[in-house]
Amino acid sequence: MMTRSPRLLTVLLNWRTAPMTLRAAEAGLTAMAALREAMPGARTDMVIVDNDSGDGSFEMLRDQARARGWTEGGAVRVIQSGHNGGFGAGNNVGIRTGMADGEAPDYVYLLNSDAFPTPDALLALIRALEADPSAGIAGSHIHGEDGIPHETAFRFPSILSEFEDAARIGPISRALARYRVALPMPTQTSAVDWLAGASMMIRRDVLDRIGLFDEAFFLYFEETDLCLRAARAGFRTLYVPESRVPHIGSVSTGMKGWAKVPTYWFDSRLHYFTKSHGTAYAMGCTLAQALGGALHRLRPAASRSRPPAFLRDLLSHDMAAWRSGGAGRSRPRGPDAPRRLHDMKGKS
Repeated sequence: MMTRSPRLLTVLLNWRTAPMTLRAAEAGLTAMAALREAMPGARTDMVIVDNDSGDGSFEMLRDQARARGWTEGGAVRVIQSGHNGGFGAGNNVGIRTGMADGEAPDYVYLLNSDAFPTPDALLALIRALEADPSAGIAGSHIHGEDGIPHETAFRFPSILSEFEDAARIGPISRALARYRVALPMPTQTSAVDWLAGASMMIRRDVLDRIGLFDEAFFLYFEETDLCLRAARAGFRTLYVPESRVPHIGSVSTGMKGWAKVPTYWFDSRLHYFTKSHGTAYAMGCTLAQALGGALHRLRPAASRSRPPAFLRDLLSHDMAAWRSGGAGRSRPRGPDAPRRLHDMKGKS
C-alpha cells in the first residue's frame, strides 16, 4: 500500500487517428479527474505522442489540446516521437518524457487511441495494484461499443498453444484447453499471464527493474514480452473487470481486414519466441503451427479464419530468418539503456 497519494502518467499514442485520439484523451482526462477526486492529492499528467504520422495529426492534436484548455499547467503535453518505431517505441517516448514537474510517476497508464475509459476505470486499476503489492501490471475489461467483451486476458503462448491454435479441431482443442492463449474472461480481479495493451497500468518499479518496451517489436507481442519479463522479475499481472474500457480495435493497424499478414507480425512472433525461449523452442513453435495447420486442412469443412497464404508465409519467413542467422536479433535501440525512469527525462 502507498503511504501517499499516487502520481500517474498517462501515455496516449497516436498514429493517423487524431480525431479518435482526441476522443480517447477526453475520456482519459475525465477518468483522471475522477481519480483525483477519489484520492485527494493525486497528481495526474497526460502525454499524447504522435508517432510521426505525417498527415497533420500532430498539428491537429497540439492545436486542439490548446484550444480545449488541456495544456494549462502542463497537465497535457502533445509531443512528436520523431520516428515511427512502432507501438512499443512510441510509448517509450511518452514514458521517458515523464511528469511535467520532472519527478518520476508512481504509475504509468497506457491508453490506445481507440479506447475510451469509463470515469472510474483508472481508479479501479490503481486500487487493484495498491491492494496487491506483488502485482506490477493491471489491465481493464475491454469491450466493444456494443458491450461485447474483447479477448484481453491471456496465457503465454507455447509450442502446445501454437499447435492448438493452428489445428482448431474439437478433440485437440479440448485436450489442450489449458494451453490455449485466450483465457475465459474472469469475473473478478485475477492474475493472468499477460494483457492486451489498450488499457494497461504499470508500476514504475516494474519498469525500473525490467526496462521499457523492447523496440525490436514493431507491432504485436510487445505486451506479451513486457508481461513475461515482469513475471520473471516476480511481478504478477492482474485483470481487473471493474475497470471498464470501450474499445473499437484495429483502427490504426487495419488488422481486421488483413488479406495478407504483414512481415512485421511474423518478425514480432519469431523475435518473441527466440528471445524468450531460444532458437530451438522457436523452431518447435513454427513446426507446431505447420503440423496443426496441416491437420486443420485435412478436415472436409476447414474454416478460413486466416488469410489463405498464412502458413506458407510463416514457414517462408522463419526459414529465411534462420538461414540468415538473424532470428531473434534486436534492433540496436533496445529498452534497457537507460533503465530507470528518473534517468530518462529529456532523452526522447
